[in-house]
Amino acid sequence: MIKFSEIKKSLFISIWFVFLTFPIMVIRVNPIEKVIEWRWHNIMLVGIGSFIISYIWRYLLKRKELGDQKAKSGEEAKISMIREALSNPRVFKMAMFGVGILAVIFPFVFSIYQTNIMITALIYVMLGLGLNIVVGLAGLLDLGYVAFYAVGAYSYALLNFHYGIGFWTALPIGGALAACFGIILGFPVLRLRGDYLAIVTLGFGEIIRIILENWNEFSFGPSGIANIPRPGFFGIELSLNNSITYIYFLMIGLTLLTIFVVKRLQDSRIGRAWIALREDEIACQAMGIDKTKTKLTAFALGATWAGMAGVIFAAKTTFINPASFTVWESIIILCIVVLGGMGSVVGVITGAFILMLLPEYLRAFSEYRMLIFGAILVTMMVFRPGGMISTVRRTYQFKDETAERKR
Repeated sequence: MIKFSEIKKSLFISIWFVFLTFPIMVIRVNPIEKVIEWRWHNIMLVGIGSFIISYIWRYLLKRKELGDQKAKSGEEAKISMIREALSNPRVFKMAMFGVGILAVIFPFVFSIYQTNIMITALIYVMLGLGLNIVVGLAGLLDLGYVAFYAVGAYSYALLNFHYGIGFWTALPIGGALAACFGIILGFPVLRLRGDYLAIVTLGFGEIIRIILENWNEFSFGPSGIANIPRPGFFGIELSLNNSITYIYFLMIGLTLLTIFVVKRLQDSRIGRAWIALREDEIACQAMGIDKTKTKLTAFALGATWAGMAGVIFAAKTTFINPASFTVWESIIILCIVVLGGMGSVVGVITGAFILMLLPEYLRAFSEYRMLIFGAILVTMMVFRPGGMISTVRRTYQFKDETAERKR
């Protein structure tokens, strides 16, 4: 039922929007003819549009607060049905087979431009899964994650420039160097958490970027490093199209490896220690878990995947400079983890594809694409704060086998 109070609030908001946008939407000065054009129809569109959007928004928020039990139970039933379907080995194998076929034929069906976009999306899947270890599992808010990404990219570029080291040799070196930097960052922040941890990691990321930008003798400064070789295939020279296709399949393999390793870590003893650290740090320490070792392991392993992703990024673009590793990259990767669902591997993968592919496919809307993109993110966070695919909290139940036998 429509309430008059809600209509009154939405009407007030629409009037306020009309007042704010009046100089921009109504008045237009023509300097050539020296006349002022009054576009009154625009103000009508702003008023009606803001009123409708405000009312719908308030209605959805009210429905979210009150909670429609019927819709909730129906949603839970759908989720349980999907989980039961995926738990069926036959359905799961068929789904994986379909995804595998699509992944194999993708570069041969779509253009090089689309393949390049997909490579970028897969790189951010690796970055998102790496940050998911630190933020999603261990609960350590890291805003300087892009620093490890930069370490991997510059390690390959500089080692190749000075010593002629190839991609396959630089890939593990980049991961190892990033892991070392992760440990270096981990030691000063062992006693910090929450906002203080975020500020320190943010500062660490900016320190790395500023060093790369100003130490010209080491990193060539803002000019960057060009002519970085792409990955080789047994010494065979590949054309540009074939090289992009090769990098695409390489990224498919590395992404699958990342998913496998992260999933195994999540289910391992150290993974359970990370989750315990995220839930309650004091209780975690009281249970005998080494907090120092657990945090350093999270930083080191999360940084390893960022370093390897940086090596691949440098090989893909063949040019890097400090402008590619700003704080906004860290924010985008954090958005991938939060939007997809912290701690959820499938959620992070979904979030990476949406955040990377959606802006590209919204280019048809020209200057409005980022506005639409931002509105989608805000709506998502308001109505799904746990992420698109939130992780399932595991519960353990004690079962007395002796009592069962007596029955």
